[in-house]
Amino acid sequence: MSKSIKAFLAVGLVAVVAACADTAPVEEYVVVDPEPISTEPAYTGKYK
Repeated sequence: MSKSIKAFLAVGLVAVVAACADTAPVEEYVVVDPEPISTEPAYTGKYK
């Protein structure tokens, strides 16, 4: 093979590897449950 064909194959291989590489970072997110606005009164068992 001539040197120019080898160079084109090398450049093509590098381009394919670069195109297939997964360089995008994976975004992670955290879901936080909101706290209640007001608390419910506690049952004491006493009715007056």
